[in-house]
Amino acid sequence: MTRRLITGILALVLASSLTAAQQPARRPASPEGTAATQVDGKWIEIVYGRPILRGRTNIFGSPADYGKTLFDGGTVWRAGANVSTRLRTEAALDIGGKRVAPGEYVMLIDLKGPNDWTLILTSQPYALTFDPQNTRELYGGYNYRPDFDVARVPMKTESLPFSVDQLTWVFTDVTPAGGAVRIAWERAMASAPFKIVE
Repeated sequence: MTRRLITGILALVLASSLTAAQQPARRPASPEGTAATQVDGKWIEIVYGRPILRGRTNIFGSPADYGKTLFDGGTVWRAGANVSTRLRTEAALDIGGKRVAPGEYVMLIDLKGPNDWTLILTSQPYALTFDPQNTRELYGGYNYRPDFDVARVPMKTESLPFSVDQLTWVFTDVTPAGGAVRIAWERAMASAPFKIVE
């Protein structure tokens, strides 16, 4: 009797393992993305969550409440999804006239209107998971404190003649002297220049 019971349990475990193995892996709603470039052998990288429109339109909202739906409880936009968007740089940069030392920073965007976006780089510590009891660390735009700002720069905004379905960060016009970071989603694109400094 015991041998049959053990054999039966093993058969059930094996069958459930095979069923689980046949299920396709569940993909995250906003998969992680990266944008990277290399200047004089030094890497500059943006790590972020990539939300998809999934049929939504007017994602940034009306002029009266522009961007507020993207703040998701914070006061600024995480410029991505899930954990805070991060800039990792091996090179010293000049962004908005401020020197940004090599290291890792959280990137946020203050959305005031369709033509009024400000890129924020902050050294505020961030959390990898949301904890409503944690009021010190950033998670997305939650708990943002301007006293940690390293740089703030107005972004050039543009309307696109097509819709970008999945939020995308890219580096453009990169030379040994610098370049630009761009973010595009739905029919909006915004950019901010950076310089490489010693």
